[in-house]
Amino acid sequence: MVLKNIYLSAALIWTFFILLICLASFNYLPDVSIESADKYVHFTFHFVFLNLWFLYFNSKNQKNSFYQVLFIFLVSILFGILIELAQQAFTTTRKGDIFDVFANLTGAFSALILILIYLFDRKSKLQ
Repeated sequence: MVLKNIYLSAALIWTFFILLICLASFNYLPDVSIESADKYVHFTFHFVFLNLWFLYFNSKNQKNSFYQVLFIFLVSILFGILIELAQQAFTTTRKGDIFDVFANLTGAFSALILILIYLFDRKSKLQ
């Protein structure tokens, strides 16, 4: 029960952290000289997002299915798209970027593959 609450807290904090970072203005920060650094950030955001929400749902229900993990994956993608649309519509210092959506997709897909490998391995050990 405690672990479930920790996972839920971590997943919610991470989700709100993504919202804050993606919608806030950071014009006063120095530029990072790594090419496409923001794409790595978007990858990491959604890689961690998917893993944290999986850990929460896994702690709630040990009978994870492919469809449950796929649902979390789709929520991650939709969340990323909605943030890009919100950046375009509601901020003056940020712009929606289709390449950010691809970076989100790549991070979420990488997490999805790792989770499915984990679930397949766990299932094969139980048999």
